[in-house]
Amino acid sequence: MTVVLVHGVPETPSVWDPLRAALGRQDVRALRLPGFGGPRPDGFGSTKEEYVAWLAGELESMGGEEIDLVGHDWGGGLVVRLVSLQPELVRSWVTDAPGLGHPDFQWHDLARLWQTPGAGEQFFEQLAATPVEARVGAFEGFGVPREHAASIAGGIDAVMGESILALYRSAVRVAEEWSPAFTDIPAPGLVLLPSEDAYLPADVARRSAERAGATVADLPGLGHWWLLQDPAMAAAKLAEFWRGADK
Repeated sequence: MTVVLVHGVPETPSVWDPLRAALGRQDVRALRLPGFGGPRPDGFGSTKEEYVAWLAGELESMGGEEIDLVGHDWGGGLVVRLVSLQPELVRSWVTDAPGLGHPDFQWHDLARLWQTPGAGEQFFEQLAATPVEARVGAFEGFGVPREHAASIAGGIDAVMGESILALYRSAVRVAEEWSPAFTDIPAPGLVLLPSEDAYLPADVARRSAERAGATVADLPGLGHWWLLQDPAMAAAKLAEFWRGADK
């Protein structure tokens, strides 16, 4: 049995460290998205479908291990698509971004800015010119603990910025393209629903979970970075779900 964790934007695998500690397991692997704190393969365009294919390849390379897949933010979006197309690759799946697979999903304002040519590039140019301390304060404003805010803010570089822009621009019509297949997923699924997430609307998440046949675990009082705010609560929800998947 292997737990596979997939991070989001603008993150690296270190975002999972507190949750990994709270889980207290040795069979946990945190993947690194190409371009996020590391290089991109030659010819890799950082589109959403390329990331899904990359994730499928990572799981297939594990040699038939039973995999409990967990994704946060865009990592959660990749989980949505992966289990829509190849549910046989996982024993179970968890996402906090099920809305990407619902017809009513709409992008938040920051995503729309990144999807706009010129404006997205300007955003990352200005970010690069902003002192790291100011960036840290912005993440703290979203509820990220300071020590983790510093890690996230300091990890954003030019390659990550280019990857983010390409990813979001490939996903302008993600609801239209992904929602038809995200229904009645045969592998057991769990949707994590933090009550204070400003980016992923709860109503669409609940309806998407229902269409997919997934259960829902509420994370009261937590926001988008629930895995950093209260890793113990998140670990308990995951452990409970996995116990049920064992039956």
